Amino acid sequence: MLISRSEKIKSLFEGTIIDIETIGEFCYDYADSRRYQNIIPTIFGYINKNELKIICAKGEGAIAELKKKSSQLIRSLEKPFFGYNCCFEMGVLFHSCGLEIEFDGDLMKEKVAGVKWENQQEAVAELSIPNYDDPFNGIGKKCLLAWLNGEWKKAIKHNRGCLLKERDILLKRGYRKPEELILYSH
Repeated sequence: MLISRSEKIKSLFEGTIIDIETIGEFCYDYADSRRYQNIIPTIFGYINKNELKIICAKGEGAIAELKKKSSQLIRSLEKPFFGYNCCFEMGVLFHSCGLEIEFDGDLMKEKVAGVKWENQQEAVAELSIPNYDDPFNGIGKKCLLAWLNGEWKKAIKHNRGCLLKERDILLKRGYRKPEELILYSH
């Protein structure tokens, strides 16, 4: 069973911001998309100029249905696509759904000194963006744990907060060209 949440919204940008929540572990043996091969989407959310929509799998038994619905939705979404750490979304959607999606803009700053990625909380603080009732203050690991414990409403609120924060990041500072991700199947 899927939980779906939609709300009408007015945003001043063209395209779609996609944000997914997941379970699973990174495979650090690889520097290509195989790094994401063990990560499974649990929530698929997007925001565009007219709508914010979130679809949440209600337990592990609904993940296959979420993947199918996500694949259908992506085909209907307006480009360009944006995300916060696009390589993550591209890699997870490739390995879990078989989708080769190109994102046009990454909302995350480039690596600091070639090493450290900017986390969402840093961007939100720097740009004075509100928390939007995110119960986990942008910390995805807490959302993962809540979802595993059946706290789907909290997980959905987190995804909603992330989408609104990412919209504000796009509007306040723009985006950069995403890192290249080599798509490699196992």
